[in-house]
Amino acid sequence: MARERSYRYTAVAIALHWAMAILLVFMIWLGWNMDDHESRFQLHKSIGITLLILTVARIVWRWLNPPPPLPDMPKHESLASHLVHMGFYALMLGLPLGGWVLVSSSKFHVPTVLYGTVSWPHLPFMDPFRTELGHTIIETLHSKGAWVLLALLALHVAGAVKHEVTGDEGVLRRMLPGIFGQSEGSFGQSRGFLAAFGGAFVLFGAIAAIPLLSSANRGVVPVTPTETLGDWAVNHDHSEIRFSGIHDGDTFTGTFENWSAEITFDPEQLDEAKATISLSSANASTGKKLYDDSLIAAEWFDVGAHPLISVLVDGIEKTEAGYTADAHITLKALEVTVPFAFDLNIDGDSAEMTGTSELSRAALNLGQVSDPDADWVTDSVTVAVSLSATRN
Repeated sequence: MARERSYRYTAVAIALHWAMAILLVFMIWLGWNMDDHESRFQLHKSIGITLLILTVARIVWRWLNPPPPLPDMPKHESLASHLVHMGFYALMLGLPLGGWVLVSSSKFHVPTVLYGTVSWPHLPFMDPFRTELGHTIIETLHSKGAWVLLALLALHVAGAVKHEVTGDEGVLRRMLPGIFGQSEGSFGQSRGFLAAFGGAFVLFGAIAAIPLLSSANRGVVPVTPTETLGDWAVNHDHSEIRFSGIHDGDTFTGTFENWSAEITFDPEQLDEAKATISLSSANASTGKKLYDDSLIAAEWFDVGAHPLISVLVDGIEKTEAGYTADAHITLKALEVTVPFAFDLNIDGDSAEMTGTSELSRAALNLGQVSDPDADWVTDSVTVAVSLSATRN
């Protein structure tokens, strides 16, 4: 026996309607007020993907739980209501997808990290949109689509209010949560909750897993600490290679978590002293996922093509303040030489060393697509090294 249809939407449909309406309006405001605000830009992308997944759930829910019929009204009003709803669904799918295409084809290659936690992949096969014309077309459609959405929203609200104030059978109360009559949809009466939301969750999880699979297969070269080469064995539990700089006015810092060092050093034979360090470029960690995802990208460390960073320290000389040396850094097939100043304390067979050096992003071709003028990230990056070692 068919269920008797009530005049109200299901509880789930009501919740989705109002949650998505609030997110859409906030999303449009955010899109107009996120220039030079990276955090807002990431939040805009996060909400966009959330709306895309919720729209998928909402479409499945609507299919499995048809809405109550419209009250008696003129055919032109019924047609207008139908077209407005179809327009809403088209834009709820089209705007997030357009934004996804937009960031995927951008020359700036800024990663998308949903709510600072989940890495979200860029779409493949974006070459046709990476031209200036293609990117402009997508950007225009995306921005103008927001205005169309606002126009549809105005029509939708006007129609609902009109039927409430003219004595017609009301439609607004059908979608208002609360006490306006019996809802068709408690979870026990409605159908397809698992299909709608479980399916949307599976879709989200499948897409979010792509960066994890890419990370597992990008050819990371492990760097195994050695205890036998050179004069000194590094105690990695008490040693650190740290980098720091300024991004958008805030200091950031990170460490390389996978590296090895071969050290030959005798204070009486400095002409033969040297250190060779190998670092895994994929294991730089800042504690902030957006930064970590940026560092592995092609315009920064490009870990897929260049999994190792090599450093040779030689030309060591004693000074009144400590020691100076030349650090030859090879990164992405580029080599730069920078001064490295350090202090060293040798006590029997134990040694403690601390040193610093300043690197230029531009010289190492780091972040030169998205930030060539150092508007966001300072060109100068400080590398600080602290080593604890014992004599072999």
